[in-house]
Amino acid sequence: MKKETLSSLLFLLPFLVLFGIFLLFPIAYSFFLSFFGSPRDFSLSNLEFVGFSNYINILGIHRTPTGWKLNDPQFWWSLAVTVLYGGISIPLGIAAALGLALLLNNKLRGKEFFRSAFFLPNVLDMLVVGVIWYLIYAPKYGALAQISTVFLGPDNFFNTTGLLGSPLTALPAVVIAMVLKGAGFGMILFLAALQNIPECIYEAADIDGASKWEQFWRITLPLLKPILVFMVITGVIGSLNAFTEIYAMTAGGPQVVIGDETLGSTSVSGYYLYKQFEGGRYGYAAAISYVLLTVTLIITFVQQKFFAGAK
Repeated sequence: MKKETLSSLLFLLPFLVLFGIFLLFPIAYSFFLSFFGSPRDFSLSNLEFVGFSNYINILGIHRTPTGWKLNDPQFWWSLAVTVLYGGISIPLGIAAALGLALLLNNKLRGKEFFRSAFFLPNVLDMLVVGVIWYLIYAPKYGALAQISTVFLGPDNFFNTTGLLGSPLTALPAVVIAMVLKGAGFGMILFLAALQNIPECIYEAADIDGASKWEQFWRITLPLLKPILVFMVITGVIGSLNAFTEIYAMTAGGPQVVIGDETLGSTSVSGYYLYKQFEGGRYGYAAAISYVLLTVTLIITFVQQKFFAGAK
């Protein structure tokens, strides 16, 4: 057994070395970095130890002449935008994927082609998809603007401002693009689960007089619960990690003014973290990443408990 264990470890050694260098070390170093301040020259050689100051600045509040105020309102705003982003994109993404799966699970002509076509956007790079949708949404020269000009005239909203130019429509526009990109992946998962449901269950329900809606609500959805749980959890994690689509399509804008703060209407927490790192605030960005990791773990734990209690 010792010889087998040793040989197994030797086979695993290349992976373990790469895993340690490219994952474990960056995780440990970023946690170490979160206790240091910002250098003056964008280097990591002259960092000053600040203890828990970064975490206090992120999570704390302070008193002003007008009352209590958050130390970093932009972080909390980005977290709120992230919650809104996930709250819109996760249900829409699940609904789109489930709808496609139910449609393509029938005996349709050419369904294999449509399955491949709907799944294809999922394999494309997120940055490429974001740039393409940015060009589609662009006012004046974008595809949507050109189409709207034909039907609505040149002075319509899509041609003058564009969906990405308004604080009210920018985030939903990004959500629509990402839902269309990711629906194919969920479709494949739901299709696999639907095809594993025995047909005899539906036949028995037909004999008992159950309608199609009752069959869907009482048979299909309960048996799809593991896929639904998986998509909710991965959707939450994906929302907290959202960055590329915002970077490519809106750069965190357009800006809105709330109180005395100028905030990005699409500045999700992942993009806000990137802006801190880009500005040379490496320790602060590292601290934000661990705050977001804690939030992700808490939400995932609550979700698992909720779905386990709902059985």
